[in-house]
Amino acid sequence: MTLQGVRIAGVGHYVPERILTNADFENMFETTDEWIVSRTGMKERHIARDDQPTSDLAYRAAVDALTRSGLAAADMDLIVVATVSPDYMFPATACIVGSRLGIAGKPAFDFEIACTGFIYGLTFLSQMIRAGLYRRILFICADKLSHYVDYTDRTTAVLFGDGAGAVILERSEADSFLAASLGADGTNPDHLWVKSGGTAHPTTAAAIEAGEDRIRQNGKEVFKFAVVKMIESLDIVLKDANLVESDVAYLIPHQANKRIIDAAAKRMDLPAERIVVTVHKYGNTSAASIPIALSETVQEGKLHDGDNVVFVGMGGGLSWGAVVWKWAN
Repeated sequence: MTLQGVRIAGVGHYVPERILTNADFENMFETTDEWIVSRTGMKERHIARDDQPTSDLAYRAAVDALTRSGLAAADMDLIVVATVSPDYMFPATACIVGSRLGIAGKPAFDFEIACTGFIYGLTFLSQMIRAGLYRRILFICADKLSHYVDYTDRTTAVLFGDGAGAVILERSEADSFLAASLGADGTNPDHLWVKSGGTAHPTTAAAIEAGEDRIRQNGKEVFKFAVVKMIESLDIVLKDANLVESDVAYLIPHQANKRIIDAAAKRMDLPAERIVVTVHKYGNTSAASIPIALSETVQEGKLHDGDNVVFVGMGGGLSWGAVVWKWAN
């Protein structure tokens, strides 16, 4: 089978209007702006309305990407949504987004690998394009994590925000996909999870009373794991792409924690202006964090034809990965 090339033809994002600041948390429980910033780098996060489901975030990001690309929804051959907070257990949120975009009938599906969603999706969907299966794919990462946050738990409440980012993957003569490295280890799922709601631990009144329907995290273990696996992934993809650090125009990491980002940046030995950081504005938006950061970078005119961009992340699963991408305008 002859492989085609793939490029990103459009990028967009959406974050809800409501902003939750560190000052708001100071009024909710014992904490300070200094404590939050020093440990996470976060100052604000955007929170969706109660009546605003994940599909609405995804739809708005998709419209932004389509508008900026000059393409129509009807030009898309497949719709994919990466999310851990779907509208329903089923149908897939992607089906709802497709209908709202006016392209019901096009294939659509969701997948769930938490914060590593963009890395996994970019890797596998690019291969669908390169293999000639589809010409254009609308790929959206969207999460409403506030739905699962326990706002009495200061160790997790300050971390998460809501948002969506979208990219349009398109067949092209030149190939932007240079290398990828993915991994997962489900040995200790309780390091970062929502315990109840699935078939292993159904939601019951007792589970809700115990807070098992909310995000729980072993912060120390997740931090150590993230730093090791992100650096490991960076080493692999740079080698596979036959690149060195100086060849990289931008590193766009998952926005989980400023200290984790700093560790990845130190490994890459890149100046601060080549590390994209949005964690102070949005917090951790799960799979949406990298495409939101990418969208802002593109809108600011920072990416140029031929630039090498490295995406890297780690999340629930535990999962991790990195992709090297050559930007093509």
